[in-house]
Amino acid sequence: MKPIVALESTVISHGLPYPANLETAKRLEQVVREAGAEPRTIAVLKGKVKVGLTDEELEYLARAKGVRKISRRDLPISVGLGQDGATTVAGTMYLAARAGIAVFATGGIGGVHRGHPFDVSADLQELARTPVVVVCAGAKAILDLPATLEVLETMGVPVLGYRTDEFPAFYSRESGLPVDQRVESPEEVAAVYHAQRALGLPTGMLVTVPAPEEAEVPCEEIEPAIGQAVAEADEGGIKGKALTPFLLARISELTGGRSLRANLALLENNARVAAEIAKAIAA
Repeated sequence: MKPIVALESTVISHGLPYPANLETAKRLEQVVREAGAEPRTIAVLKGKVKVGLTDEELEYLARAKGVRKISRRDLPISVGLGQDGATTVAGTMYLAARAGIAVFATGGIGGVHRGHPFDVSADLQELARTPVVVVCAGAKAILDLPATLEVLETMGVPVLGYRTDEFPAFYSRESGLPVDQRVESPEEVAAVYHAQRALGLPTGMLVTVPAPEEAEVPCEEIEPAIGQAVAEADEGGIKGKALTPFLLARISELTGGRSLRANLALLENNARVAAEIAKAIAA
């Protein structure tokens, strides 16, 4: 059996409009297959947990309205009440671990929100207690990245930089913040993963991959747009689950779509790297 890579479904229901969401979901699955692993997009459909979606189910999720955004706390609600749900990083990690999947590819994790230090994503807590390798382009750039890294340190979550010494800032390849360890290959990631399991440590692991160079938006260019979007969200009282989708959409508008192009490029890149890591772990 081929190594498996878990994929989230929030990007389908809450990240992009139709049909771009469906095209992206299918493209990410294709990238994983091309790299020699099997994709498993995770979601809840009509109360049933689905670890791997058919083409028909992907189409349904891409078109469906009122899909719940599912973190760990939402799982029993969606399953118990027969709802449709798209999994976040935390929700996907939990269900992937239950299914025995060791590697999960996403865009960027949640973290500590700027100016709201008590607004902390459940993704960080999930990384502290669920033994899954999460391949991402760092945390979303709309967040307080130093505070997010501090929480990950407190939680005991290793942060590896994949061929980088710096924690990527999602759209940007550099943040000025160091990672715990630079790694050069999927085999090095696998060695750390196996050591973590052998030591009996319960945490997950973050493997941070810089966005492709040709697609990145450098920090000095993206920061004004992020600052404006965050200020508008504060003024509008936008918070909770609505905050991240608002900020990402507004930043895309303010950058003329450059941030969206970077987002799509890094999603594909992360899926490819995750497949290579899954193969190395299985070997």
